[in-house]
Amino acid sequence: MGREEQIEEREVLDSIFLDEIQNINEKSFRVAIKPDIPHETGVEDAETPTLLLTVTYPPAYPDEPPILDLSLPLNAPKPQYLDLASDRLHLLSSLDDTVTENLGMAMVFTLVTTLQESIENLIRSRIAEVQRAKDREAAEAEAKENAKFEGERVTRESFLKWREIFRAEIAAKEEEEERVKKEGEGKVRGVRKEEKMTGRELWEKGMVGKDVEEEDGMGLEEAVEGLKVG
Repeated sequence: MGREEQIEEREVLDSIFLDEIQNINEKSFRVAIKPDIPHETGVEDAETPTLLLTVTYPPAYPDEPPILDLSLPLNAPKPQYLDLASDRLHLLSSLDDTVTENLGMAMVFTLVTTLQESIENLIRSRIAEVQRAKDREAAEAEAKENAKFEGERVTRESFLKWREIFRAEIAAKEEEEERVKKEGEGKVRGVRKEEKMTGRELWEKGMVGKDVEEEDGMGLEEAVEGLKVG
């Protein structure tokens, strides 16, 4: 009974997978599984790994589980988002419930589709993790760049220090303005003092002529006094 079901399932699998299935012997075969990763994730077809699921029928299959193994094709490059050495057990264990649910029935096709989905989910999670790391790095770089254009955060201590410096600068400016103002006023007073010199002082300094007309009947004193500036 078991062997007949095994032969019948193999014929169905050959018609479904065509070039993806490879015979090892009458009880064993491999099915190539290529995950379908959307292009928006940034993963190109050339970077999508192909994995080989090796299936071996035990004598009582399908009443007992098939023997399964997972590997990479010979000389295949290491997948970017899979580490089969550590991921193999996880991926094969993801089939346990499917095996249990399908005991007594041909299950290889269901196992292949379930395994493909598990591989795709794992790759997507790894891609998302890498993208989150890139986003964090970009956000940190942007924050550092923006910090160059931001002032120092104001605290009570920094404000009090700034206010003290500001008041000192204002006081120094006012003191300088007062000094300049006083110096200007002193110069003005000096000019006004010169403007109020008596006629004698002007005459003695030679700032007016000394040839006073005596025919006017005025004495020297009277003539000089007449030259006083108000």
